[in-house]
Formats: sequence, C-alpha cells, structure tokens
Amino acid sequence: MTENIVNKVHKSLLKNKKSLAAAESCTGGLSSSLLTRLPGSSRYFILGVVTYSNAAKTAILKIPAATIKKYGAVSAEVASLMAQNVRKIAKANLGIGITGIAGPSGGSPQKPVGTVFIAVENDAKKICRKFRFSGNRENVRKQAALKSLELLSCLVSNDKIQISK
Repeated sequence: MTENIVNKVHKSLLKNKKSLAAAESCTGGLSSSLLTRLPGSSRYFILGVVTYSNAAKTAILKIPAATIKKYGAVSAEVASLMAQNVRKIAKANLGIGITGIAGPSGGSPQKPVGTVFIAVENDAKKICRKFRFSGNRENVRKQAALKSLELLSCLVSNDKIQISK
C-alpha cells in the first residue's frame, strides 16, 4: 500500500506539472519524507516544514494565536490554515496541512489519541478531513502520512474523494 500511493502521487504530480508544499505537525515530516525519497521529486516538492509547537505554527505559518486558542492546534481550522499558508509561502500549486495527537499521551475525551486533521488544497478545491487512527504512536503517524497522500492523490488527479476511514 505504501509504495502504491507514494508512486501514484509522485507520477501524478510529475505528469500534471504541479508543485507541492507541506506543513506537518504530528507526522514530523513523514509525508514529506515519503515523497522526497523518490528520484525526480525535486521537480514538484518545494517546501516541507514541521511546525510542532503552537509558537512555530504562529511564527512560521502565520496562523493566528487566537485561532489556535479558539479551536485548538488539533482542529480542522488549523489544518486548513497550515495547508493554505504553506502553499502561499512556497508559491506552490498544492498544499498539505497535518495536525493531530499521535500519543501515547495528549489526548482528551473530545480529541482522543489518534485524532488527526488533514487538509489539502489547490486553487480550485480545499479538502479537510478528520480521522481517528488506532495503534501506537508510530502507527498513528504512518497512517496519517499515508492518508494525506491519498487525499493529495484525489486532488491532483481530480478523482472523486472516496477516502476510507
């Protein structure tokens, strides 16, 4: 599964001549790493940032502190702004924003461990989804990274969004 989605996104970005920037939090750069391990990724991958702290999200991605305070760092609002703002910073066609709680601690009844918001966007479309992944920290991170590539694949190839939960 991993190689299939990575190769699909890679080929699609190259074929469609689209550029990409990613802002990651809980995945720690794993989505960016999956894409940039392939030869030719420099033709589309412009920027990847890991904004793990709220301060980094505010300073680097210009996400208002008030937004983080109101909705929480792990929210659709923040994930969407991460995708939007990293895309603007890089002047890329596509943006990814990933924020979540990988665990084993940090969860709450409202946002348990494994809660992840993933946003992808281009000029025409913005998609943000909430997921609840299970397993240990590494499993949550990997599932989130792969799901971000699934969403990106749908956006690049203009496929109908049919993402498994």
